[in-house]
Amino acid sequence: MNDLPAPLLQPARRDRWQPFAVMVVGAAALSCAMAVRAADGPAIHINDAGIEYASGGIGMGEAKLMKQAANQWPASFEFAIRDGKGGAFASDVIVNVRDKSGAAVMTDVVSHGPFLVARLQPGRYDVQATLAGRTLNQRINVRVNSPAHSVFVWPAGTDMSVGS
Repeated sequence: MNDLPAPLLQPARRDRWQPFAVMVVGAAALSCAMAVRAADGPAIHINDAGIEYASGGIGMGEAKLMKQAANQWPASFEFAIRDGKGGAFASDVIVNVRDKSGAAVMTDVVSHGPFLVARLQPGRYDVQATLAGRTLNQRINVRVNSPAHSVFVWPAGTDMSVGS
């Protein structure tokens, strides 16, 4: 009559793990899509002193990405202008960093957004941030496994278009 083995004649059984497998595959695809999107984030640069850095944060998505990245970098900087309600983000800030001996480790780096991250070695640094001809100075201490974060806030009325 029929020469096929019995299991092939039976109706297909639905595997009880199938919905779970579909969810796992879907989550993996979403994760890959997010990783590709993250790769579209700000570019990492290396200056003449061998310091890696990245800047950005224009738009909510990129700002969120830069804030998350700040925890993975030894030093991060945030730039804003006081506006009466708190602060407005600033960009095109010129940043200079000198180590404790006074040697320049970052010279005239332009932050293309309100966030700048840098892979500085542990130590003390003097940071100079200039926006529209107004310079702010801060000293930071970078420690192993403890990211240093500095916020530079210019007074209200600082005109970003002057520095551009």
